[in-house]
Amino acid sequence: MPDDWTRSGSNRTGFVPRVPATDPPLLTTCERVTIESMAQDVRFIVFNPEEELTRPLRALIHGCDSAKIVAEVEEAALLLQAARQFPVDAIVVNLDPNPDAILPAIGELVQETSAAVFATSRSTDGPLILKVMRLGVREFLPYPIEQESLQEAVSRVAMQRVANTASGKLITVMGASGGVGATMLAANLASELADLADGRVTVVDLDYRFGQVATFLDVEPTYTLADLCNSPEQLEPQIVERTLVRHSSGLHVLSRPANFAQAETITAASCTGLLTCLQQMNEYVITDGPIRSDPSARSVLDICDVNLLVVHLLIPSVRNAARIIEAMREGGYNLERTKLICNRTGKESGSLSVEDVSETLGLPVYASVPDEWAAVSGAINLGEALRSHSPKSKARAAIREIAERLHAPPPESDDKDNRKKGLIGRIFAAS
Repeated sequence: MPDDWTRSGSNRTGFVPRVPATDPPLLTTCERVTIESMAQDVRFIVFNPEEELTRPLRALIHGCDSAKIVAEVEEAALLLQAARQFPVDAIVVNLDPNPDAILPAIGELVQETSAAVFATSRSTDGPLILKVMRLGVREFLPYPIEQESLQEAVSRVAMQRVANTASGKLITVMGASGGVGATMLAANLASELADLADGRVTVVDLDYRFGQVATFLDVEPTYTLADLCNSPEQLEPQIVERTLVRHSSGLHVLSRPANFAQAETITAASCTGLLTCLQQMNEYVITDGPIRSDPSARSVLDICDVNLLVVHLLIPSVRNAARIIEAMREGGYNLERTKLICNRTGKESGSLSVEDVSETLGLPVYASVPDEWAAVSGAINLGEALRSHSPKSKARAAIREIAERLHAPPPESDDKDNRKKGLIGRIFAAS
């Protein structure tokens, strides 16, 4: 059956062909990472039981660069059938006039298809939005939908598609709060993976203003992240190659912008576009960050394979981690990709333990890095990786083990029951 078909309200016995719209232009210049992949249309199914919204929704989707409607459905019972029948990238679901009637179908869509699900409604009721996002909906777009918001969502789907075809693994390292050691972990994890991997490994500094990856590794970049993000039409392997700095440990470094003004020019599309390009050139791409919640950070988390969330055994750090995890859960992110790392363990930490952190946050602790301040600070001050500065230190051994687990993952253990909060959870609930 041809792709360009729609479910007609006047012919409920089958799908009828619709006249295809004029092909929209390709993605904008800042989103052309690999021309062949990004030039393909982002295919949509639209579920809309309200006839008066048919034309406005069509106009909105057709108004987005690279978006194309392949089917329109008016009955919830036919939505999953259409998603199975047509190869699509995204599904727009109008929740009105009866959201509760469509929620089960949304749950089935998320479970059984790989398409991104966008929900829209005139209602901005908080419990409804939370319920929808917990089902795994990628975007909630209040109606009337803003064209710019929909275009950004379409661009993220296009970026995700390119990321899915990339060969390299993207690993993000996020600190739950300042000073937890995310930069130290990112730099040393990249060094260890460079030793383990057969292909290239690159570490990228996503702290656009205060990043210190280059300092930690004692490299002097000639070009930075901003140079690539501000010239995306030239994102070719030869250009990227000249931008990276090779560290003595074998890994490659892409530094933060040289000044604050350059940091302001980096967009979500250009950042994720660069990362997906790097994935095609590397076996591993490790990022120090994202460090804050903004469109760029959300785009990076959309395409990462593993997200390492670094915490200290301190209440402020764990409270921040709880907020980050809750925001990710509400945003529909797959928390199975988020791994907790407890840093600087082994010292007296009052009544707070690694087990308490795991129980409180509802996630297992993936690994712990012991507190070896002398070895770690010495390596930082000399701009060396622990692999060369303190190869026998316990901190280096712990990071090496993390790298080995990521490089050759062991069989998955059943940790899905580790979701309930313990007594320490009351501390965080009170905040």
